Amino acid sequence: MPATLPFALTRSEATPWQNPAQYWGDLTAATANLDTPLAALSLTALAHNAFSMLDRAAGKPIRVASKSVRVREVLDAVLALPGYAGILAYTLPEALWLAETIDDVVVGYPTVDRAAIARLASDDRLASRVTLMIDSVSQLDLIDAVVSPKVRASIRICIELDTSYVTRALGHIGVWRSPIFTVGEARTLAQVVESRPGFSLVGLMGYEAQIAGVGNRPKGNPARARVLDWMQHQSIAELADRRGAVVRAVREVADLEFVNGGGTGSLESTSADSSVTEIAAGSGLFGGHLFDTYSRFQPAPAAAFALSVVRKPTPKMATLLGGGWIASGPAQPDRLPEIVWPLDLKMQAREMAGEVQTPLSGAAAEVLRPGDRVWLRHTKSGELSEHVTEFQLVDDQVRGAASIVAALPTYRGENKAFL
Repeated sequence: MPATLPFALTRSEATPWQNPAQYWGDLTAATANLDTPLAALSLTALAHNAFSMLDRAAGKPIRVASKSVRVREVLDAVLALPGYAGILAYTLPEALWLAETIDDVVVGYPTVDRAAIARLASDDRLASRVTLMIDSVSQLDLIDAVVSPKVRASIRICIELDTSYVTRALGHIGVWRSPIFTVGEARTLAQVVESRPGFSLVGLMGYEAQIAGVGNRPKGNPARARVLDWMQHQSIAELADRRGAVVRAVREVADLEFVNGGGTGSLESTSADSSVTEIAAGSGLFGGHLFDTYSRFQPAPAAAFALSVVRKPTPKMATLLGGGWIASGPAQPDRLPEIVWPLDLKMQAREMAGEVQTPLSGAAAEVLRPGDRVWLRHTKSGELSEHVTEFQLVDDQVRGAASIVAALPTYRGENKAFL
């Protein structure tokens, strides 16, 4: 952790985003001298989200999912808060980079990056700070093929458990990650890890995507909402039993340092699982609009981006330069950026958010002129960081006018592109 931080997060009762005209007006005024495209981060909203996540976690430590942020100074500021501990990275090169200053980094996905494995194995300090994820013996074999256990530092290992919900009627609900599903499969793999030289089994992880990553209040679809409520309730109960049994079995093989679960969308249910010692979460810090479809919580729209109007194809329309910052996942409308200010703007069905332009119509489009800006929210959180080199950190609670208090470089801004 750096000795000094560029800013600190403090708890506040202020909720300026509940007055959209003031909130987006303040962001517009604070960034008025900057050209677009630009990304802004509200200090008040970011702090609100960070403390709200702690409240929802009910005392369980939160390991910050770095891919949902991708801004080192934000990661540092969040980790400075009691209740946050460690990073869940998404690639080994990223983990090695972060581990230069952060002493507990778990790689959330298996790695086959031979150069990064070799670097990890040759550095005792990094090897003590970074934990690799596996779900098969072949991944151990690959590590051994890169660097023999006879000449390397011991590699810390975490096993990933498939926490999907599987029934005969519905099939597999969740994400296709680990093949390790049963108690027996987990115990067997744990025994293999512990029996092989050069490895130390320290953790178990399971991401319940069907709970954490699926909003249970899809817009305009109350029937689907009822189905999702039922499915998530059933999945929470099934997982509590199965994960608890897996943890007990694996602990008979190895002295686990941590059992990681959850995500931003499941902080409440994951924290209630006694077998889990920590929760991974990060998307809720920025509050992408995906989370507008959850009933359990409502994050503030902390991160947003602004684009400029550059033309008027008709007197009643306005066209933005760019806009096609589409989120990963199923190709459907909820992966598009959401226009949040001005109100009464909509994209065109035959173009939507385009790589080079996004034509808009609606009452507000009639009064927009070239040079005016429009604010949008990304569906996800960290993916926005891949489109800009920095976030303008805006303090909208200062006396007088809101102002930029820092320019925070993203990974891209630090010349890093991990995936």
